[in-house]
Amino acid sequence: MVKELTTDTKPEIIYPDSDGQPMADNTKQFRWIVIIKENLEILFAKVPDVFVAGDLLWYPIKDNNKTRIAPDAMVVFGRPKGDRGSYIQCKEENIAPQVVFEVLSPGNTPKEMRKKLQSYDDYGVEEYYVYDPDKINLTGYIRVGKSLRKIEEVDGWVSPRLGIRFQAAPESLEIYLPDGRKFLTPVELDQAREQAEQRAEQERQRAEQERQRAEQERQRAEQERQRAEQSGKRAEQAEQLADKLAKLLRESGIDPDQIL
Repeated sequence: MVKELTTDTKPEIIYPDSDGQPMADNTKQFRWIVIIKENLEILFAKVPDVFVAGDLLWYPIKDNNKTRIAPDAMVVFGRPKGDRGSYIQCKEENIAPQVVFEVLSPGNTPKEMRKKLQSYDDYGVEEYYVYDPDKINLTGYIRVGKSLRKIEEVDGWVSPRLGIRFQAAPESLEIYLPDGRKFLTPVELDQAREQAEQRAEQERQRAEQERQRAEQERQRAEQERQRAEQSGKRAEQAEQLADKLAKLLRESGIDPDQIL
């Protein structure tokens, strides 16, 4: 009797790209997610091995598609930029996001946020920031040893990984890039771009006006030079005529000094 040969093949694990949950519950939460994510993209735009994402599913455990988290924004150092359907850690050299952000909405419960904190603690996040835009309240956590610890004074705090600074303000949280520029909304960024273009155009126009003035001065100087040259020629011609007249007078036996 011939035994049928069989091979044990492990079924491929499918990691869904969506959990069916909305990115944000309201416009305020969505706006802050965009502000944080896009300004972090700008900060690391020229650094090829820093990956920034917003509302992307993160699968921290190999061959486990049930355990997943979707930070509102996350930053991964040591991974290349590029589009992803999800962040599957086992396919990313097992590098966990080092920094994550959550923006609270009225739908977030304390139990849910405690679970997220525990997950980020368990899976190796180094810095975790939670912002409540309704209460204008920022809470931060930093890894100390093997666990995340709450940052006691977050006002003025500078992220060790990102270099950004958090500043409390009466009407809103303010976040500053390492060079001192403030995190801006997409509209504010576009306005800043327009203002920069207007300043550049004004500078171009001033430079053109200066060039035109310089050209006018050059032309005036050239005209003065030509007039001086013409005056010199006329004086030379007059002197030549006087010499010729004096010569003719002397040839005629007349003393030029008695006449001139």
